[in-house]
Amino acid sequence: MQEIKLLQDWIGVWSKLKVKYDNISELIELAASEKDDSFIGEIQKELDDLFNEIEKVEFKSMLSGKDDPNNCILSIHSGAGGTEAQDWAEMLMRMYLRWAEANGYKASIVDLLDGDGAGIKSAEIEITGEYAFGYLKAENGVHRLVRISPFDANKKRHTSFASVYVIPEIDDTIEIEINLADLRIDTFRSGGKGGQNVNKVETAVRITHLPSGLVAACQSERSQAQNKNNAFKLLKSKLYQKEKEKLEAEIDEIEKNKMKIEWGSQIRSYVFHPYNMVKDHRTDVETSDVQGVMNGDLEKFIKGYLLKFSGN
Repeated sequence: MQEIKLLQDWIGVWSKLKVKYDNISELIELAASEKDDSFIGEIQKELDDLFNEIEKVEFKSMLSGKDDPNNCILSIHSGAGGTEAQDWAEMLMRMYLRWAEANGYKASIVDLLDGDGAGIKSAEIEITGEYAFGYLKAENGVHRLVRISPFDANKKRHTSFASVYVIPEIDDTIEIEINLADLRIDTFRSGGKGGQNVNKVETAVRITHLPSGLVAACQSERSQAQNKNNAFKLLKSKLYQKEKEKLEAEIDEIEKNKMKIEWGSQIRSYVFHPYNMVKDHRTDVETSDVQGVMNGDLEKFIKGYLLKFSGN
């Protein structure tokens, strides 16, 4: 159902673009038929609007990962450095809350550990909305700040680190549906004690789930129907466990991407002194608009990341 909804959303997007294109075509035809130059300004405005919409769609089309459409949990942890690093972690939290607000996402702080005197030691923020993980996965890594510390009476320049860790929200409700066409059911005679009926009639049942190769068998009951029901329950339990292990393996794979909060592992540097610059070291995207970035303007960095790593 989720996949159907996403596909329907894409159909809606392309339908809106087509309506805009058709409106522009009609304006051009009208201007040509009436030989009226006054339509040029309106046509240009409509064209600019259409090109902006197309650019947004192209940007969104880069989000093709399995978990990209999901909500996400964004975790922030301050690095070594006490109050200075904790203040930096709080600045990052504010930046992501501003980004979420500006882009129509719902952000809820689900866990917060205050710092020693100022800032925060850690925070977990739930970001809810379509493609939240797809966009924010670009923020995974260590963020480095260089500035004149407001906590240093000598006004010395300090370097601080904080890590940002983004994981997709995974639905842990595992529903097991078994297609009967995927099953091979064999019957055989039970072994051991059990009486004449059990030993001479094929009451035992073995069910093989062909796609996974899992096998469940039961021969403890006196009737084939009871053994079949029990074998089916056992098979369903085995499939559930297999799906659960797959889910845990996905989470473990995400965990491997965590980085140490230290020099040399940063993905992005924010320099407030002696000059203003924010630079992403993975994509070389940079800007001098430090204030805009700290107010949540992350589009250029997210776009740069997706252009370089989309599909990887």
